[in-house]
Amino acid sequence: MRIDLHTHTFFSDGELIPSELVRRAMVLNHTAIAITDHVDMTNMELIIPSIVKAAELKEDYITVIPGVELTHVPPSKIDEAVKRARKLGAEIIVVHGETIKEPVAPGTNLTSVKNPEIDILAHPGLITMEEADLAVSNGVILEISGRSGHNITNGHVAKMGLLVGAKMVVNSDTHAPDNLMDESAAMKVAIGAGLSEQEAKKAVNDVPYEKIKRYLK
Repeated sequence: MRIDLHTHTFFSDGELIPSELVRRAMVLNHTAIAITDHVDMTNMELIIPSIVKAAELKEDYITVIPGVELTHVPPSKIDEAVKRARKLGAEIIVVHGETIKEPVAPGTNLTSVKNPEIDILAHPGLITMEEADLAVSNGVILEISGRSGHNITNGHVAKMGLLVGAKMVVNSDTHAPDNLMDESAAMKVAIGAGLSEQEAKKAVNDVPYEKIKRYLK
């Protein structure tokens, strides 16, 4: 079983149309995939309806869950953006965390982990223990990233997550065909971040399954 809750299509900066992304995931034995293209306050109405429509692919392939990744949204606008994205049909809300690879606005992590409507804080970089603890309190899942660059701080994220008992998930952050990870590759990312085999299995399988089991066929 493989469930990936963070992927992109050509609706933002990915290379694939939804049907090819989903078909490729199916071949890699995925059970479900969330399409979470980049949005901010300017393009939600353009992108989210198309992602919602892409969920119809589940009729022929695997379960497809419409979502978004709120990206470089100013911290003061994140809560409003979450509400708008939900209203438009996004079922999985990912926030582009404070990765050290990009100039994400300070305060993005803290604002995100305070909002229980946010599902996943992606590649949160040098997340603090306070922020990780708030993620636990509000049910926000911390991401262990398979994407080059963002994954530099996976070890730190895993350490903070383990210290406070945060839920963690391994996502691919797919932008290109070879970014998708089968279960074996996802396990390697988790173990490489410092998780034990049991902890890795939880992040790769159990946490994402519990998050989306109501959508499964």
